[in-house]
Amino acid sequence: MLWVVDRANNQQGGGGVWPGGQPNQPTWPGQPGVQPAWPGQPQPGQPTPMWPGQQPNPSQPSWPGQQHGGGVQPSQPTCPGQPGGGPPSQPTWPGQPSQPTAPQHHSLKVPYVQNLPNGCYDEMVITIIGTINHNAKMFTLNLTKGNDIAMHINPRFDDHGKKIIVRNSLIGNKWGKEERGHNHFPFTQGQPFEMKIMCTNNEFRVAVNSSHLLEFKHRIRDLDSIKHLGIYNDVTLTSVEINDFI
Repeated sequence: MLWVVDRANNQQGGGGVWPGGQPNQPTWPGQPGVQPAWPGQPQPGQPTPMWPGQQPNPSQPSWPGQQHGGGVQPSQPTCPGQPGGGPPSQPTWPGQPSQPTAPQHHSLKVPYVQNLPNGCYDEMVITIIGTINHNAKMFTLNLTKGNDIAMHINPRFDDHGKKIIVRNSLIGNKWGKEERGHNHFPFTQGQPFEMKIMCTNNEFRVAVNSSHLLEFKHRIRDLDSIKHLGIYNDVTLTSVEINDFI
């Protein structure tokens, strides 16, 4: 199941297929086979999906830069910045590289708020493509339940002279314990990015530009009550999509 939340060019998705994956069964970047694993976990045979960068099974399609050995290609056009790899009859975005490209079309309005009719659930993936504004100070992403914020992600470009990513929750009008600091800050002012948020039963997992970035353990456990996605501050949005991982 794939439903496109919003795109600046008003294109609609054509099916739940991840680049290099089997039709109607999207795979995560670098996924090797039927039952892959996350980084640092055993190779295929585990029930949990794999995160970008793990070695694929040579007989299965993989994320750009990894060896390919076959497999069914996507049956739909890919979004800006996503890899193509399909046969000539399958359209891909012109000149697309392995990293997200700058927006070519009208932008989505920011602040951006999107309803999540089914709430959050295990193996739901949110894909956000956009560009950090020039001279950006920060941008913010919230997943909310009413007035509560289940996950607050706030990349800051100058927090007392440092670039950090702050994570937190707001429950009952009280902020929780702040998680901050990270060895890798993947965002650059004036540059495009692709951000993926995967919900599991225990946590949210975040990847940027096909690389795993961080995890945030659930502080609101009734995931289906998390009904809104909000994106704010110094960012220009090209597209926002939601699909099932498997």
